[in-house]
Amino acid sequence: MSTKPQPHHVWEAKLVELHEHLVASVETLVTGDEWKRALEFAARFRTRSFNNTLLIWWQHEAAYRQGRIPDPMPTFVAGFKQWQALGRRVIAGQRGYMIFAPLTARFATSAPTDADSWRRLDRNERPRAGEIVRSRMVGVRPAYVWDVSQTDGRPLPEVPAPLLLRGEAPPGLWDGLAAIVRDEGFTLSTVSDATELRSANGVTDFGARAVMVRDDMDAAARVKTLAHELAHIQMHEPESDASSHRGIGEVEAESVALMIGAAHGMDTSDYTIPYVSSWANSVQGRSPTEVVQETGERVRRTAAALLDRLPTAQSGAGDAPGLDRSAHTQRISATSVTASSERQPEQLEARSL
Repeated sequence: MSTKPQPHHVWEAKLVELHEHLVASVETLVTGDEWKRALEFAARFRTRSFNNTLLIWWQHEAAYRQGRIPDPMPTFVAGFKQWQALGRRVIAGQRGYMIFAPLTARFATSAPTDADSWRRLDRNERPRAGEIVRSRMVGVRPAYVWDVSQTDGRPLPEVPAPLLLRGEAPPGLWDGLAAIVRDEGFTLSTVSDATELRSANGVTDFGARAVMVRDDMDAAARVKTLAHELAHIQMHEPESDASSHRGIGEVEAESVALMIGAAHGMDTSDYTIPYVSSWANSVQGRSPTEVVQETGERVRRTAAALLDRLPTAQSGAGDAPGLDRSAHTQRISATSVTASSERQPEQLEARSL
């Protein structure tokens, strides 16, 4: 088979197609319920960018509607070679989900503190004596992943998923969130009812560096409120740009709390997020699509960082058991939409965004 990289114009055409898919998926998020569904999905694939999460979701739903896959929701996704490394293979004829992957290049210099001294190396060029080399992202390229339902082979280990009854809080979640609040330099206290908080469930006082949460709610509601206030601490310092858009700030805080709850198996039906159109149109100089994408990525990054700091049992992040995408650059299939036994897609060194 040919191992030549695809011509640049082919990548460009695929990137245009990816952008069109992404806009189409963003445009489906027209209500608060659809936004919540997207966040619950993103919580299960939180190691990937919000854009790539939407692309996987949109393409998987299309494949399910067409009868090409048996399950309405994906569970684990990985690249062609990654599945092979786990003892599985992509079933002939199964089409991968196209996503964005970073395009990297090597740069060399003998004076690393001089920003202007770095030069880009050609593909096979070696650095000169005494130079150091670093890789940098210089763009994006199309890549492909497949859901486990599109593969067969060695069984994957069972991954326990947390499941809670309505009103229950995950073991250790309150204590974990409270520890992060204190680590950020805030005190945490509870109050008897909403009258002390002017009808709010929780309040973050940046001036006093204090968080207060109502104590007359069930355990799940208290944890949700604490996660909401912690999101404000992480994202909405008064001097930050985001703090100037209070409506989006509340959407972001509730969205982070929803993702944290979803990752712990909590019932998220009580999480309230306004219609997307009511906040996505509120930023001058940004289209609603751009606002949705930017907000979703900020939420995902914040929730993922907080989940990494919590010593609690959580659902997986969408990567197949045994696959560690964060440890080193992974090889992701990037040249063929359809896998077949006669022709395997070329592999390119790229980590998905």
